[in-house]
Amino acid sequence: MAKAVKTTSSIKKRPPVVVVMGHIDHGKSTLLDYIRKTNVVDGEAGGITQHLSAYVVNHKTKEGAEERITFLDTPGHAAFQKMRLRGADVADVAILVVSAEDGVKPQTLEALNAIKEAGIPMIVAINKIDKPGADIMRTQTSLIEHEIYIEGMGGDIPWAPISAKQGTGVSDLLDLVILAADILELQGDTGAAATGTVVEGKLDPKRGNTATIIIKNGTLKGGQFVVSGNSFAPVRIMEDATGKTIKEATLSEPVGIVGWTTIPKAGAEFYTVTSKKEAEIAISGTTTPIAAAHKKTNLPTIPVLIKADALGTVEAIEHELSQFTSERITVRVIDSAVGAITANDVQAVSATKDAIIVGFNVKVDREAKDLAERLGVEIDTFSIIYELSDWLNTALKNRTPKMEEKVVTGQAKILKHFSTQKYTHVLGARIEEGLLKLNTSVRVLRRDIEVGRGTIKNLQQMKSDVKQVNEGEFGMQVDAKFEVAPGDILEGFELVIS
Repeated sequence: MAKAVKTTSSIKKRPPVVVVMGHIDHGKSTLLDYIRKTNVVDGEAGGITQHLSAYVVNHKTKEGAEERITFLDTPGHAAFQKMRLRGADVADVAILVVSAEDGVKPQTLEALNAIKEAGIPMIVAINKIDKPGADIMRTQTSLIEHEIYIEGMGGDIPWAPISAKQGTGVSDLLDLVILAADILELQGDTGAAATGTVVEGKLDPKRGNTATIIIKNGTLKGGQFVVSGNSFAPVRIMEDATGKTIKEATLSEPVGIVGWTTIPKAGAEFYTVTSKKEAEIAISGTTTPIAAAHKKTNLPTIPVLIKADALGTVEAIEHELSQFTSERITVRVIDSAVGAITANDVQAVSATKDAIIVGFNVKVDREAKDLAERLGVEIDTFSIIYELSDWLNTALKNRTPKMEEKVVTGQAKILKHFSTQKYTHVLGARIEEGLLKLNTSVRVLRRDIEVGRGTIKNLQQMKSDVKQVNEGEFGMQVDAKFEVAPGDILEGFELVIS
């Protein structure tokens, strides 16, 4: 692969790639919506961003300089943790959005950890300052309590009070982004072959395998080939962040590439070659890693097949499944892929009892629906991740074998055996611990060894029939097909199914 010779004129300032992170409803998407003047929030199911996307914006600083910034929009829901981490790894600068109403939340801390792991500078945006419940001082205190030391509060992390909805303070926030980028002295060589990161890969029903990539160095041109892992694509159809077809892209620009041989892995690096032959040679030594073998277990296994519209979403669903814990069943993902649910998918799981097919933002083929009904295979599709999470937990619990557990209610010591008629023993006893109830089962222990079981048919205390006894001496009738003797211990128990 021939490389362009670096010259001073080809070394350029590289626009920062910025990731916006924070709790699920603290206003990340509203902020990006205001910045790029398009409405992504309304276009997302349930108002929650569910795919990592990239956008380029122009910003004029207070000094009048024209700057470009590439923004990554990462989902906020806990299930999309891998996508958030990937966003932080791709980015140069992070904006941590915190609501002035709520302060620091669990996902704020998750985002903070991702930023720290990525080792990138951070700017805090205290959002929703226009809300009646906003309290900037309380939010600042919340940040300090969680070791997020902002400027003016004993730390050096820049911050800005903003209203993403009204746009208040957003320009100041972007100025802080440019300042952070200037300190980093980001540069790239526009004369080099393009390299960078795959942000997301998915199957487009009409156009095939597509991926969004961000160029971290070099220039990508039509006619070249991009390679990532064991996949490559010709640069024939290249689109910018607005969906416009372009012939060339350079530093920090996100572009969509159509026509990959397989869907490239999100978060993987890519590089560029000049011919198809070079691309084929490049991937010839690359093999797809074999999935780790599942641990052997005697527990019942619930097979799950996942179909989603993007690889990042598959990861999110797998994350949700990993959160499910049980001592009675194991969950195994038997297959996962991008695309619609087909009859082949149904056929693949039909021989396995309790199998589940889960779809996210995908269609179910008519043939697949018909076959699933005939074979009794459960298919469920979703467009909002937390609804899928709730359903998965319920579905898995419904498939968990019921367990019968013996719960001891109490013990009594037999003081006297009065009579026996058929199998009914009339006894005098004293409660040792707990209580005994009418019509419950008992086991009879003699020197700690079980000699038989019976049922309490009558309880009397103070010459009156009672339903339970929890202290003192009492009389009772026990049905048991064996002899009961003074000194024996009667242990009452109930069988609880859970």
